[in-house]
Amino acid sequence: MRDPRAHPTRDDPVVAALSEGVGGPVGDHTGRHPWWTPVRVLLALTALVMALGMVQKTSCYQESWQNGAERYAHMCYSDLPYLYTGRGLAELAWPYTDDAQVRARYDVMEYPVVISYWAWGAAHVTQWVSGAPDVAERYDVPAGELGSRADVVRESRVFVIVNVLGFTVLALLTVWLLAGVHRRRPWDAAILAASPALALTAIINWDLLALVFVAGAAWAWARDRPVLTGVMIGLGTATKLFPLLLLGALLVICVRERRLPDLGRAVGAAVGSWLLVNAPAYVTGPEQWAHFWSFNSERGPDLGSLWLVADQALDASISASTVNAGSWVVLLLWCAGVLAVGLRAPVTPRFAQLGLLIVVGFLVVNKVYSPQYVLWLLPLAALARPRWRDQLVWLSGEVLYFAAVWWYLGGYLAPASGGDPGFYWVAITARVAAELYLAAVVVRDVLHPGHDPVWEERQLTRTRSKPVAV
Repeated sequence: MRDPRAHPTRDDPVVAALSEGVGGPVGDHTGRHPWWTPVRVLLALTALVMALGMVQKTSCYQESWQNGAERYAHMCYSDLPYLYTGRGLAELAWPYTDDAQVRARYDVMEYPVVISYWAWGAAHVTQWVSGAPDVAERYDVPAGELGSRADVVRESRVFVIVNVLGFTVLALLTVWLLAGVHRRRPWDAAILAASPALALTAIINWDLLALVFVAGAAWAWARDRPVLTGVMIGLGTATKLFPLLLLGALLVICVRERRLPDLGRAVGAAVGSWLLVNAPAYVTGPEQWAHFWSFNSERGPDLGSLWLVADQALDASISASTVNAGSWVVLLLWCAGVLAVGLRAPVTPRFAQLGLLIVVGFLVVNKVYSPQYVLWLLPLAALARPRWRDQLVWLSGEVLYFAAVWWYLGGYLAPASGGDPGFYWVAITARVAAELYLAAVVVRDVLHPGHDPVWEERQLTRTRSKPVAV
C-alpha cells in the first residue's frame, strides 16, 4: 500500500532531481523500514548537523576562544565562553542579584530571563563537572584577569560543551515538534534538521532556546489547543522577544474564523506564562531585570542592520531614538500589510505563513542582526514554504552574511586604500533581499493557495468539525 505521507522525492522538485543519483523518487510499492521512520531519520540528521556545527568551531575550541584574530578568520566565534567570565557566571552569580560587589565587577546579562536562567544553570553544571572549584577565592581576583586563569579557561570550554549538549536536546525536540505539525508531511522538518544555518549559528549564542517554543506553538495550534499555544508563545517571549509577534498570526486567523474566544485564551495564557517566568528575576532584582529593555532601547544602529548601512554610507550619525521611532513606524506598517494580506486571502492563511511574514518584517527593520538570528526564521520557514529551492535561495543570503560579518569584525573587508567596507553593506542588502524573496513567495502562496505545497494537507485538516489553520 502506498505510504499516505508526502515524500520529498515525490513532492519537492529539487529533492526529486537529486534522488536520480540514487535510484529516483520513491515508488508506489516501496516498503517501510521497520525502525527508520521519518521522525527517527530526522532526529539522526539533526544530531549529525549539530555535531558538524561543533566541528566547525573546533579551531576556536582548541584555543579556548583566546585567539582574537582566529575567531573571525575561521568564523568560529561564540559568545558563550566570553559571557561565562564577563557576566559573573564563573563565580555562580545570580544574573539578577543587586549585590553591590557583583554589580561592581560584572555587567548585567542583557538577555530575557529564560536565557539568563539557562546560562546560570549551565554554569552550575559546568562547575559540578569541573570538580566544584572554590568560587569564593575568585572574588579577590580582578574581574578582568579572571578569564585568563588556566582553571577558568578550562571551565569556559566545559561551559560551551554543556550548552551544546543542551542545545542538541532542544534541537531534537524542535524537529520532533515540527515533524508533527502536518501529520502527512513530517519531512518538512528536514528543512531545519539539515539546514547549514543550524550548523553554523546554533552555538553562537542562546537563540536556539526560543525555537522549541516556536515549534511548540505551531504544534499546539495544529491540535486546536489555544491555551497551550499561548503558553508556548509566552515562554518563547521570555526567551527572545520575537515569538510575541506570533500573536499577530493568531489574530488574523481568529478574526477570519470568528474564534475570538480562542484568541483571548491564547493571549491570556501567553501573558500569564510570561509573567510567571519573569517573576523570580523581577522580585530578586527589578533594576537588573529592566536592563534588557533599557539596553535595547538605548542601542543605536548595529551589526547587520539596514540602519547601519545608512549610518555608515551616509555618514549620518543616526541616533538610537531615530532608529527606535523609525523601526516602530515601519514595523507597524508592515504588520498592517500582513493583516490586509491575511484578511484578503481566499482562504485562511496558515499560522506559520503569517508568523514568518511578521518576523521577517521585524528582522528587516531591526536595529541589529546578529548572524544567529537566522534561527528565528528556520522553524517558521520549514512550515510556511516547504520547498528546497526557495529555502536555498534564502539561505544563500544568510550564509553570505554569516561569512561577511566575521570578515567585517576581523577587519578583512576594509579596502587597502582605506574607506568604507562596501562589501559588508552588499552582504547586508543581499541578506535582506533573500528574506524579502522568501516573504514574497509566502505572500503569493497566501493569495493563491494553489501554489502552497501544504494545500492538500490543509484541505484534510479542514474536514474536522472545527477548522484549524496550521
